[in-house]
Amino acid sequence: KAVMIFAEGIFNGESHVVHPPTNGITSALSVPIFPPKDVPIDLHVKTFVGHKNSSQYHVFELSRQLPRFTLYVQAPPNTQQPRSFVSFPVNERINRVVMWINQNFLLDEEIAADTELDLRLMALRTGCPIFLHMVPGTITIHCEDIDLVGDIVQALAASLNIENMSSTANFPEFIEKLKEVLVKVDEFHNVRQKLTAEMADHSNLIRSLVVRAEDARLMNDMNSMKQSYLKLYDLNRDLVNGYNIRCNNHSELLACLKIVNQGIQKAGRLRVGRPKTQVVTACRNAIKQGDVEKLFKIIECGGA
Repeated sequence: KAVMIFAEGIFNGESHVVHPPTNGITSALSVPIFPPKDVPIDLHVKTFVGHKNSSQYHVFELSRQLPRFTLYVQAPPNTQQPRSFVSFPVNERINRVVMWINQNFLLDEEIAADTELDLRLMALRTGCPIFLHMVPGTITIHCEDIDLVGDIVQALAASLNIENMSSTANFPEFIEKLKEVLVKVDEFHNVRQKLTAEMADHSNLIRSLVVRAEDARLMNDMNSMKQSYLKLYDLNRDLVNGYNIRCNNHSELLACLKIVNQGIQKAGRLRVGRPKTQVVTACRNAIKQGDVEKLFKIIECGGA
């Protein structure tokens, strides 16, 4: 007859009610669920069951927790392996990692592996393939989505109680986008310096024109005074236009710097504990020094 679902972060208002019309009542009712983020979600379901024409219903209550990585399915056999990857050492048995996958991924059937793990998934949210390969001592994750890889690394490390873990990463598309943003940052810095120099020149010229206009007024030279104030009007208009350009340039510069900082945090999430802190600190120092190549090397190999 009806279904009520309570869950945070999935529905507007934290609840969802499905109440089919009388002619649409069946013995089964499907409710699609699309979590926007990869986080564990507690579902509280109340189902109203009864005869089609009855006025009283049985209420069945059920509570279930969706695992963190819900919107993932087995990838088709012909799916190509992504170029981007992260590789890190793990001193755990493969069975332990297999157990974590079965607990945190909502797959059609549980996976099993003894000596080598080769898992190929597809993200339903983005259509991005994820290849997870493990041999004793090393895990390699191939995926173009660096945010998703960071989530998997952090969740796996937390489950395995790994306090410090370094990794080697290669994300060509991410590096290329970060390189484009850094080029824009340099351009915005150059424009800002140019605008500041022009504003200083205009300020000096304004002081000079104010003195000339005042001298002309004292000497009763109205024509010269008028010419000086007309020039002051034009300079003031140029200053206002320059200020607006500086404001827009500053806003775009802050947006680019925010993207750069987010990129550094994403690179840090590919590591755990002390190596993560070292990567973030080393990346920021490289940006201060203006050494872009060093920045990309740190993202790939770590900050040690």
